[in-house]
Formats: sequence, structure tokens, C-alpha cells
Amino acid sequence: MADIVKQILAKPIQLADQVTQAADMATSFKQECAELKSKTERLAVLLRQAARASNDLYQRPTRRIIDDTEQALEMAISIVSKCCAQGLIQRVFTIIPSASFRNLSSQLENSIGNVSWLLRVSSTESGDEYLGLPPIAASEPILCFIWEHIAILYTGSVNDRSEAAASLISLAKDNHRNGKLIVEEGGVGPLLKLLKEGKLEGQENAAKAIGLLGRDTESVEHMVHLGVCSVFVKILKESPMKVQAVVAWAVSKLSAHYPKCQDLFHQHNIIRLLVSHLAFETVQEHSKYAIASKATSIHAVVFASNNKKGNVTSVHKVNDNNDDVNHQHQHSVSSTGVSSKGRELEESATKDYMKAMAARALWKLAKGNSSICRSITESRALLCFAVLLEKGTEDTQYNSAMAVMEITAVAEKDSDLRKSAFKPNSPACKALVDQLVKIIEKEDLNLLIPCIRAIGNLARTFRATETRMISPLVKLLDEREAEISNEAATALAKFACNDNYLHMDHCKAIISMGGAKHLIQLVFLGEKIVQNSALLLLCYIALHVPDSDELAQSEVLSVLEWASKQAYLNQDEKVEALLQESKSRLELYQSRGSRGFH
Repeated sequence: MADIVKQILAKPIQLADQVTQAADMATSFKQECAELKSKTERLAVLLRQAARASNDLYQRPTRRIIDDTEQALEMAISIVSKCCAQGLIQRVFTIIPSASFRNLSSQLENSIGNVSWLLRVSSTESGDEYLGLPPIAASEPILCFIWEHIAILYTGSVNDRSEAAASLISLAKDNHRNGKLIVEEGGVGPLLKLLKEGKLEGQENAAKAIGLLGRDTESVEHMVHLGVCSVFVKILKESPMKVQAVVAWAVSKLSAHYPKCQDLFHQHNIIRLLVSHLAFETVQEHSKYAIASKATSIHAVVFASNNKKGNVTSVHKVNDNNDDVNHQHQHSVSSTGVSSKGRELEESATKDYMKAMAARALWKLAKGNSSICRSITESRALLCFAVLLEKGTEDTQYNSAMAVMEITAVAEKDSDLRKSAFKPNSPACKALVDQLVKIIEKEDLNLLIPCIRAIGNLARTFRATETRMISPLVKLLDEREAEISNEAATALAKFACNDNYLHMDHCKAIISMGGAKHLIQLVFLGEKIVQNSALLLLCYIALHVPDSDELAQSEVLSVLEWASKQAYLNQDEKVEALLQESKSRLELYQSRGSRGFH
């Protein structure tokens, strides 16, 4: 960088010398030229001082300031040269407005102030000294604050760098444009360096700043180019847990705003590191138990080193599958590269925060990505999520629920992932589903919607005899908030739709639990958000179980005929076609009712 800075400074130094020489030769406006010479000489001294300090100069403001300085010096050459005119006639007709000298004098004064500020801001000895704002800040003061803090990141002490990172956090929080400026002005590189080399507080501040800066594709692409993925993975392996937790949060931010980051992080084996944090003091380490027998319960693999915190899950006993345990055994902690040495000594709040952020990172990494979801489900993560959904902190529970929702959403579309990760006889899968159902039964509002969606996403994995998840979903159709009823109806539609091989069995289960009655109420009286989903589900039920006595008694045919006449309910071609088909099926088995809906 020093060579680049020297090249930037070479031209203005030459221009300053030319102005000084020309001023000595002035034959008109001698007093004005003498004043310009004095200021140019002061400026030249500063420019040469900058050239000697080129190793320390921060390049981004150097370019802006020197560009302005060059323009001022070029104008000075132009004006002073006119004052060197030879011959009486030339001198007589050389007219230079006094305003030009005043304007040029002001520009040179500004250049002196700007270069002086540049030298101070780039100095390692400035410490806590208030540097003030240079003249260049008049048009964009925030940019100079950013320059100042980034310069400290380059040259300041460890503590000063930590404070500078904290200042950048505040600036980035203020608005999105500040964050983009920090990235554009070269703030990411020194932040990554601070993350690798700083003390605890500095590392935390650096990680948080990087996470806040990654709010658009262009910024994250720049970070990726600078190696942010490898740095983050290194931190997750080696740094204190407090720093690792903030880095996990930053991973979630970057992945959310730049999906290409998902695969880049995956290539650096970040999944196993994050899952290791989920598993720590959550489930028993795989190297510590033998291959389970058929009589072994899920409690044999659930672990809590601190019983006072109640980390042991209360999931029901299920039979282990030898293949699953064998496969999971290959993903022991020894293979993760993360040692639990020292983690036991961390404060419980730090451990909880680490789990919450690890779950959040997995949530964002998993979204729409089959390969990552496969890596997650092949580890201990599903079992961890089952435990944490029950016993984790509020943040951990929510992030775990969102992660499960995203993983199951991918599995719904990826049959290979669905069949491998969510086999009915898998103990981890059964434990997870049990916990999802419990949350739906309790109607925990913080977790309800992601858990409903997760169950709906898994609709094709359940056997015909498994109706435990249908009953609580049907109950949510009855006089709940429209959003919740809509989610329940949407999830049940995945059980009842044509794509589900067991749709007839599931439709009968929905009817037997009183679902038809609730759906009729929602179609007639529900808010618009839920009317369409309720109608879609009612059509599936009528299509697959048209001979149902309960549908006849509820006069579902009349309801569907009424719905077919409501334009706002028939805007979707799929719904309209299904509505007509289900009406035709019902007409074979049932007569029109006498409700008189028109």
C-alpha cells in the first residue's frame, strides 16, 4: 500500500513546487501570488511529510484528499502563470478577478487542513486525542467519522481498535448507508484482523460489526473475497465461547443476506462446529456410549451434566435403530475439531447464548439448501433440537423451531432427504416430532407457527395410524386467531392433498376429529386470510371421502356450491378446479341441503 500512496502523492508535490517557482516569477498581482506561495509551501511541507509516512497512511481518505489537493494546485498553476506574463501589453490585458484569488486561497487552506487531519488520523500516537473534522467533511461529515475509526483499526492499540469497532457498530446500526460506506472505505479487512488477533472485547466487537455490515449482497461478496468464511470457522474452533457466539450470529446474518454464503461456509465444515455447540451438555457424547440394543430408550442418548438446570428431555421411550446409532457414532465430537476443554467452565448464560446463536446460524444456513440440511440431519442436530425445544432458553427454543421448520421445508421437496432423515423408526425423528406435537398441543404462541409448518412439511412421512399430530391441528381451526387457523388449515391440507399417498386415511381422521364443522365456519365467517386455505382443505376432504355421513349432515355440498359463487374465493385456478371436482364427487353421494345459501 505504501508504494500506491507514494504514487498518489508524487504529482501534487511536483505541482506545489511549480506553483512556488511560478509565484517567484510573478510580474503582476505580486502580493496575491506571495500569499499563495506561502500557503503552497506549507502544503508542500505536509505533502512531503505524508510521503515519508506513506506506510501508515490510510489509503481511502488519502485518495479523496489528494484528488482535491491536486485540483487546487492545478488551479493555482493556471492563475499564477497568468501573473508571469511578459511584456506590457500582456500584463495590461491580464485580468484576474480578485474573487479568483480568494477562492483559490480558501481551497489551499482547506487542503492544508485536510492533509494535516490525514497525518493525525493515520498516526499511531494520536491515541484518544479528538481530531476534529477536516474541511472535506463539510459535504459529508459521516464519511470522516468512518475514516477516523477505520484508521484507528489499522494503526491503533488493541484497546483503541476495540473502541473503534464499537463505534463502527453504532454507525452501522444508524442506517444501511453507513454500513455500505464502512465496507466501501475498507473497514472489513482490519475488522477481520481484529477478530483474529484482538482481545476478547475487541473480537466480540469485530464480529458484531461484520455481522451488521453484511446486510446486502455486494457487501457480503466483498467480505467473502477477503476470506470471512475461513476466519469465522477458525474462530469457532479456537476462540472463547463469547466470541464464538457472536461469530455464529454473524454467520446467520451473512447467510440470510447472501445465500451463496451457505455453500461457502459448508465447504469449511462449519455445520459440525455449530452442531457441536448444540450438543454440548445437551446430548451424550457419542464416544461415551456403546451401540444401543433394541431395548434402549431415547433417554440413553440424552444427557445433562447439570441436572439442576433440567437439561434432560422428557421425550417418550422409543426403540433405537442400530443403523442410525452406527451412523451417528461416526460424527463424534472428536471428529468436529472442537474440544470441550474449558467449555465446562463457561458461565451458564454464555453457554445458553452460544446454543441460541448456533441454532440461529443453522436456521439461516439450512434455508433452501439440501446439502446443508443433509449434513445437519446426519449429525446429532435433530436430537439436540428435540431437547432444546423443551428445555432451552426462549431464544434457543425459537431459533431451534425455525431451524426445524426450514429443514423440514427442504425435506418436503427433497424425497431423498425426507426418506433418510425422517424415517418413522428413527429415534431422533420420533423425539423431535413428539416435541413439535407437544408445543402445538400447548399452543405456545412463540413457537406455534414454525412448529405447525414443520409438522405440515413432514405430512408425507407419517403412517396412516399416526393421528396424534392431526388432533391438535384440528383444534386450532376452532375460534383461534386467523393467522393460526390459516397455518393449521394449510398444514392439514398437506395431509389431505392428492400428493400424500395416505390422503384418504388422513381425511377420515380430520373428519372424525370434527374438522369439517370448523372448516365450514371458517369458509363462511373466517377472515379472508383463512377462508381460502379452509376451502382448499374442505375440498380435499370432500374429494377423497365423499360418502362421509358427517359431511352429509354438515351439508358440505351446499357450502361448496355457495363458495363456487363467490368470485373472491375462486381467483386461484387450482382452487376453482378442485372445487368443481369435489362438488361433482359429493353430488354422487349426497343431496343438496336446505340451508339456502346463495
